[in-house]
Amino acid sequence: MHPLFKWGLGALILGGLSAAGWYLLADRPLHPGPKTFHLPDGTTMRTFAKQLQERHVIDSANAFVALAELMGEGRALKTGVYRFADPTTPLDILHTVVTGQVVEYPLTLVPGWTFHEVRQALARAPHLSDDIKGQSHAQVRAALHMHASLEGAFFPDTYYYTYGATATSVLARARRRLRTVLGNDWLTRAPHLPVRTPQQALILASLIERETAKAGERRKIGGVFVNRLRLGMRLETDPTVIFSLGKRYHGVITSADLAFPSPYNTYLHYGLPPTPIGLCSARALYAALHPDKTRALYFVATGRGGHVFSDTLQEQDEAIRKYELDSTAPPAVPKPRGARRIGQDDAN
Repeated sequence: MHPLFKWGLGALILGGLSAAGWYLLADRPLHPGPKTFHLPDGTTMRTFAKQLQERHVIDSANAFVALAELMGEGRALKTGVYRFADPTTPLDILHTVVTGQVVEYPLTLVPGWTFHEVRQALARAPHLSDDIKGQSHAQVRAALHMHASLEGAFFPDTYYYTYGATATSVLARARRRLRTVLGNDWLTRAPHLPVRTPQQALILASLIERETAKAGERRKIGGVFVNRLRLGMRLETDPTVIFSLGKRYHGVITSADLAFPSPYNTYLHYGLPPTPIGLCSARALYAALHPDKTRALYFVATGRGGHVFSDTLQEQDEAIRKYELDSTAPPAVPKPRGARRIGQDDAN
């Protein structure tokens, strides 16, 4: 056999063996399934490799450590919770833990929620450190460097957090997001509004949010509230009564409820309530600062998810008879967020 041929054959065999070794070491398909792996502080690459082997993701912890050493990543491992794609490879697993592609958990804050409901969601969130548990509102405000009320002070959205994140870190992000959205709307607000500060705009937006779930109605409802504020009329909006009642509210507002003594009860007090009554979506914020130009001063829920708007008390009386007092009307679907009608006292 010619020497050159033997060298070439040897190189080919060596290359084949090297490729096979690399495949077995780094590129062989693995099937971890839905398993998650928690790597706390101080976890070494060898400890992680043993965890992979014990849970039958890899055959050899030594081979995985050798791969890490070969790639120069023997000590570089980010702590956290990991879930790997299926199928994956040893090299992909190594890249995931070296670059810190940890599992992120979603937490959704819903428009209209009170801070009590926000606290409940934070307490239920998996792997989130509830560092506000048992704290007073004053303590939570201090932790967030806030002076205003916690009601309505956070932007409703889905926030993602990693294992061991704190409730205050999520709240701080939601607070910053609200300030950004509200700040942008405040800069472009309609002229001559009867709200003088962004906080007042936030309060107004919270009333709009709780009055309707229909996006197309928010600016018109904002227009009604703005008209009543300008004329010095009480807002007379049911969600403020519901907020006032708290746990006393059982799904139906009574005449006694309308007289419930609370600074939030807009059937008793003029102007805006002292604070927001819930979280405000971007559309509600926009509606508060860009209300429709309308002559309407009243609206009544139709029982079908929307409202009928009226310019005069006579029109409002007719709408109430049609949608609330007419016993021949078809069965009503649940009313949006407890809203009933604007201008009840005037209508009576």
